[in-house]
Amino acid sequence: MALMLAPAKKGQCSGDDERIVAALDTEYQAAVKNNDVATMNRILADNFVLVTGLGKTYTKADLLEEARNKRVSYERQEETNQTVRVWDDTAVVTALLWARGTEDGKAFDYKLWFSDTYVRTPNGCRYVFGQASTRIPKSPELTKGEH
Repeated sequence: MALMLAPAKKGQCSGDDERIVAALDTEYQAAVKNNDVATMNRILADNFVLVTGLGKTYTKADLLEEARNKRVSYERQEETNQTVRVWDDTAVVTALLWARGTEDGKAFDYKLWFSDTYVRTPNGCRYVFGQASTRIPKSPELTKGEH
């Protein structure tokens, strides 16, 4: 995670920053899929907040507890159409997420858009804020070529 360990000059960012944050967000999505508490704990900031499209909020503690309990089992938790924008010590990842699995024994299969905000800290890059859209209604145009 060289991006977050090396000091950055004000107003300066590079393609390396974008690639590093993109890889970190992909690593985070894989950790969620696998209920990997250690990786999620490393990436999430202590004051992390997620806001869903329905207005529900989750903290770092909420997400780690959910992963520990394995309440959700993912068959799929993949992001596509990922873009990363970097401004000074802040990066925003926007992507389309396809999630499929079971939650409390009930099947789900949906797509939604999300934005994840990462901040450069003295201890490395941390995921500080996430915002998700509501689930996208299924349509042939949205699912074409994404299976």
